[in-house]
Amino acid sequence: MIILGISAFYHDSAAAIIANGKILAAAQEERFTRKKHDPSFPVNAVIYCLDEAGVTIDQLEAVVFYDKPMLKFERLLETYYGFAPRGIQSFVTAIPVWLKEKVFLKKIIRDQLKSIQDYDKTKLKLLFTEHHLSHAASAFFPSPFEKAAILTVDGVGEWATASISIGEGNQIKLLKELHFPHSLGLLYSAFTYFLGFRVNSGEYKLMGLAPYGIPGSNEVNAFVETIKKQIVTINDDGSLWLNQKYFSYATGLRMVPDKKWQKLFGIKRRLPNDQLEQVHCNLALAIQQVTEEIIIAMAKHAKELCNTSNICLAGGVALNCVANGKLLENKTFENLFIQPAAGDAGGAVGAAMAAYYINFQLGRDLALPDGMSGAYLGPAYSNSEAEKMLKPYGAVYKIFQNYDELCAKTAQCINEGKVVGWFQGRMEFGPRALGNRSILGDARNKEMQKKLNLKIKYRESFRPFAPSVLAEFNSDYFQLESSSPYMLLVAQLNSNKLIPLPDNYYQMPVAERLYVERSLVPAITHIDLSARVQTVHRETNQRYWQLIDTFKQLTNCPLVVNTSFNVRGEPIVCTPDDAYRCFMRTEMDCLVINDLFFVKEDQPQWDKKDNWQEDFVLD
Repeated sequence: MIILGISAFYHDSAAAIIANGKILAAAQEERFTRKKHDPSFPVNAVIYCLDEAGVTIDQLEAVVFYDKPMLKFERLLETYYGFAPRGIQSFVTAIPVWLKEKVFLKKIIRDQLKSIQDYDKTKLKLLFTEHHLSHAASAFFPSPFEKAAILTVDGVGEWATASISIGEGNQIKLLKELHFPHSLGLLYSAFTYFLGFRVNSGEYKLMGLAPYGIPGSNEVNAFVETIKKQIVTINDDGSLWLNQKYFSYATGLRMVPDKKWQKLFGIKRRLPNDQLEQVHCNLALAIQQVTEEIIIAMAKHAKELCNTSNICLAGGVALNCVANGKLLENKTFENLFIQPAAGDAGGAVGAAMAAYYINFQLGRDLALPDGMSGAYLGPAYSNSEAEKMLKPYGAVYKIFQNYDELCAKTAQCINEGKVVGWFQGRMEFGPRALGNRSILGDARNKEMQKKLNLKIKYRESFRPFAPSVLAEFNSDYFQLESSSPYMLLVAQLNSNKLIPLPDNYYQMPVAERLYVERSLVPAITHIDLSARVQTVHRETNQRYWQLIDTFKQLTNCPLVVNTSFNVRGEPIVCTPDDAYRCFMRTEMDCLVINDLFFVKEDQPQWDKKDNWQEDFVLD
């Protein structure tokens, strides 16, 4: 039985296809259109999934959409009615779109599928799952657990903003829901907006900024107190109540009323290009601490309700890897599985799986280590396909016939302080580059973080980088007892890898503190002595594992810096063409595409008019 899952029309549209419970392919539409967070119907992703599975639309048992638009429309109408007369401007803007598009979603989906290929409309089975069930299914069914608590937390689906369910075998039972407008995801997004980052895009920047706050300082403590007294009431079970006096997302075109927040926190809303000051970092840390408190409380309540040692996480908030790390450290649950595409893109996988197991009542076989295949579910390209794509550029490269030699050459380049674009095999599904569409560097190099941010990624200097570490040596460097294959857990570095900090460390300006050497692997050590860890396993990515192992044999260091293969505002590269263009537009030194090795100095001169900043809107 083959089922196609689709998520679309909000952000991060995607498609996924499963056969007999196994995920064959999954990809976000942004990777094909080169429009970050593309919300449009995932035409290209659907075409890819059908091709990868080798099927036509007529051969599908069902096409499943990841939420129920009429329930969402009901929430929209009830919200406007409940807040009337506030929100008339938002109402006038939103309702025509809904009446034109969302209410007639069945027809839109059928027409879009028809644009891909002809099929028999009378035989197409079109199903819809609730948004949070899609999230829950995307986490539980690929997990290695027969039974688990499932916690889903995001901005909002139809009505639900958080849910606790229990999964067992091929069934998921909803136990508890939190409803709009009370939402942890929207609370976090409100601070994302107030601190100058883009909502539904910049939340990970807020998470990355938080460690620059000064823990235990009077200002951080005061901010936490203000948040908990004025903005959010947190109940013992982790449910929350948001004081709508301080929010405008339910009725307006902005997240919060700027003037009220300015009065509440004593600072103006930071604009995107404003200087980052310590007060911004402290406010980021305050909301991160509140978020962690809520997540842990929700998880403890899930434990009480479900009585199991396993938990699965999904929803956009599950991408908060700092909170995930704190949850793991808390040991409420022994085992944790997080859907690597935890946001709306993963809803495509969840919708297909919910239909397969729950709607069609089919049996479930557990997959180890999990059913996501390392998240390597996107398209791959052969050497010959790469050569054909790059021929118009006159690209110069060497083809390595022996992979050991290619690894040795690449490891030597990294050891010399060079930055390498690394393009191998199937593209990752989800927001993280996990070694197939990555930019790599030497974590021991004191200048690497600065070089990668300013000369390669062209992004804010405070942004951290992650280590890819051989799974066998994970505990040698990090206080992390479990594996972290999807780069969704933050852990502290071991004390023997740290360098003592200066006495005035927390009195230094943010920009100066950033460049204080903190560990033996400074390029991946965040300002609070933590790292967002990816453990690399030989079983799921042999080629990437071998490269890092070769680097270890050369340097005695079992990890490298891994950041996504893109520049700021650009989706992660998908094709060899995308990779070469990114390589030539940045100050990357070398590029590896499968067995093809490129050196920047050998390439023909690049057309300087071809500017990535004209193609991509800064996130």
